Amino acid sequence: MAFIVQKFGGSSVANAERIWRVAGIIADTYSENNDIVVVLSAQGDTTDDLIEKAKEINPRPSKREMDVLMSTGEQMSIALMAMALEKMGLPVISLTGWQIGMQTNSVYGNARIKKVSCDRIRNELDKRRIVIVAGFQGVNKYDDITTLGRGGSDTTAVAIAAAMNANLCQIYTDVEGVYTCDPRKVPGARKLEEITYDEMLELASLGSQVLHNRSVEMAKRYNVNLEVLSSFVRKPGTKVKEVTKMEQTKISGIAKDTNVARIALIGVKDEPGVAFKVFRVLAKQKINVDIILQSIGHDETQDISFTVAKNDMEEATAALREQQDIIGFRDLSVTDKIAKVSMVGAGMVNSSGVAVQMFEALYAAKINIHMISTSEIKVSVLVNESEADRAIQAIHAKFFET
Repeated sequence: MAFIVQKFGGSSVANAERIWRVAGIIADTYSENNDIVVVLSAQGDTTDDLIEKAKEINPRPSKREMDVLMSTGEQMSIALMAMALEKMGLPVISLTGWQIGMQTNSVYGNARIKKVSCDRIRNELDKRRIVIVAGFQGVNKYDDITTLGRGGSDTTAVAIAAAMNANLCQIYTDVEGVYTCDPRKVPGARKLEEITYDEMLELASLGSQVLHNRSVEMAKRYNVNLEVLSSFVRKPGTKVKEVTKMEQTKISGIAKDTNVARIALIGVKDEPGVAFKVFRVLAKQKINVDIILQSIGHDETQDISFTVAKNDMEEATAALREQQDIIGFRDLSVTDKIAKVSMVGAGMVNSSGVAVQMFEALYAAKINIHMISTSEIKVSVLVNESEADRAIQAIHAKFFET
């Protein structure tokens, strides 16, 4: 007997047929005498539909009220799934985030989990019930509903698995595991049997949509046994673990992120403290900055370029323009027609020339690189958005198909 947490994404429960398929997976797991908690996302495009409904009423609603609205998608999923399992004759109960004691801070729209009170879940499991939990949501100290940000259902599942010492946390998606690249864009992409937490965290942060990066970070911190697998095909998936047997593999995966905007401050005063002035403005607005490039000063000025998420672009630009005289820059340029392409691999740190091979692949494909960022296990480049798919195909061919 084991305790298993299973999470199913929006595509896995998008319609009645898929709900019944998932109900079959849950029933099989339960029939093997396992305790099981199931975390569900909203069906299909429900979250996007809810956002559009909000815009019809108020183009700029408060984040608190948006959380109240957005949480309803997951509640619909868990009720429908519980109904399916009830019809199959199985003991089941659906619970919202606040009912399981998912306590968060008060950052509406992107809340962080502070604590999971597991008493209600344990009580239901003791009655041999299947517990269906609404992902993506919690409650703050004011008893207000909060949401964990897009992809937050992964985080919900891992948090429950960590808090209750689950034997396994399975993340079911519409692909069969973690691939060397998006198989929908690169037909030659290979499924990995296993991948390290660090590699998975980098891929998740760099645009791979298989797992939410916060969920991987939490899984590593609490040593949660993770597996990514398909809800459509009954096959073993990809195990995410601390150490893998792929010691000789230099590159584990290639990712593309189109949620990127580049801001360039032109003619910035070349003096001490200017970087502090620039990024303090963004920090006050809680805007995260990714790749940064600072040019060599000339004529007592320099240029500073950096990237932010697309949905932060307008707010970042407005905040910087307001402080133009204080920061001291001549002009500001911004574009969101770019993409970040990255390759990740724990073996890179001990392998020279890996970045050169990446640049060679892009050169052969006649793709221009705008900015470069590196770490011990990843290399990221900015390219034109229109060339992003060709870029990942060229890099994948270089490392995996030759």
